[in-house]
Amino acid sequence: MAGATTFAFRAMDLAGTASAGELEADSKAAVTEQLRQRGLIVLDVSEKSNPLKIEDVFKRWQGVDMRELAIFSRQFATLIASGMPMLRSLHTLEEQTQDEQIKEAAAGVRADVEAGSSLEAAMERYPKVFDRLFRAMVRSGEQSGRLDEAMDRIAFQVEKADALRRQVKSALMYPALVFGFAGVVLIAIVAFVIPVFAGIFEELAEEHPEEAASLPAPTQLCVTASDAITGYWFIIIPAIAISFFVFFKWKKTDRGHELWDRFKLRLPFKIGDVIQKVALARWSRTFSGAVSSGVPMLQAIRLTGETAGNVVVEQSMDDVYASVKGGGSLAGPIEENSIFPPMVGHMIAVGEETGQLEHMLTKIADFYETEVDAKVKALTALIEPVMIVFVGGIVGFIVISMYLPMFSIYEHIR
Repeated sequence: MAGATTFAFRAMDLAGTASAGELEADSKAAVTEQLRQRGLIVLDVSEKSNPLKIEDVFKRWQGVDMRELAIFSRQFATLIASGMPMLRSLHTLEEQTQDEQIKEAAAGVRADVEAGSSLEAAMERYPKVFDRLFRAMVRSGEQSGRLDEAMDRIAFQVEKADALRRQVKSALMYPALVFGFAGVVLIAIVAFVIPVFAGIFEELAEEHPEEAASLPAPTQLCVTASDAITGYWFIIIPAIAISFFVFFKWKKTDRGHELWDRFKLRLPFKIGDVIQKVALARWSRTFSGAVSSGVPMLQAIRLTGETAGNVVVEQSMDDVYASVKGGGSLAGPIEENSIFPPMVGHMIAVGEETGQLEHMLTKIADFYETEVDAKVKALTALIEPVMIVFVGGIVGFIVISMYLPMFSIYEHIR
């Protein structure tokens, strides 16, 4: 609900029981109408002021801890299966969770459910915590009366997604740290060490002008870079910051998002291949979870595309959606799309023919998660020597550039 405002309300049902809570809506009238549809008598509606705090900004930037969300889902399933009432289960989860965003969402969901809202509708107010796939699986569980099974599937889904994300993140952590450290060292050399050598070159040039008329090209390049960084840092740093800001803003646009996702799939050194397999693993895992939870097929196709993490996969789901809506098959458009390897189309075709689509999708997810593990290890082994050659080459170039004038002047003096 874009641009909605949070309103605090007090109401009473026909039996005289008072209730209070919060709702997001465009106006007080909209809140009043929602409460009346629930059969409540409105006592008071007031706009809730939400001053922006620094800690809130950091929370939004940090995002939800997926491991905590998986624990939340697993505990929810256990509590519901044990026969504990919904409100008491939510109150227990609110007290037990360690993530502040999940805790806040659980409190809000409990208040809305207590006011008569369905669980799925209450979760819709917290899309950063409970995404569309999460809510669709909850709705299917509510409608079928098997909410505990739905929450178990959600927990499994979140655990697998978190494991995949951590796997890729841990593999990239070492190269990122090495490149970051190397970058800091190179900036320090250019900003503090090269100026010392530049001063020495100037002194030698003054003492022996006939022998030191000009610096060698590599040395001149390093000195120029040093002068630019030390003399115009107040322009360079803001320019870099603005460039990053513009890039991230552009990447959030529909066109920018599409171009960036397509570019990532073409990255060299097998990086694009790893990104493709990660997207396929997420796609097949979420599709399997949606189908097993009883989410309607057309809705499952839409949700799966949106949660795959790559716009190319999402766009390919448009053709699948049109095919299924027109009475066609899932496998046909998938086999024709280059983002999906032939194996995926064949396995889905077999799953459709045998009625074991969920099982086939799970097998595809297991296969690509294993592939991602192997590819990431191979990529890490490839990046390490490339990293050493790259960083060593730059440092070696700077060192040689600094000593070239000294050798030249020494030869002339001798």
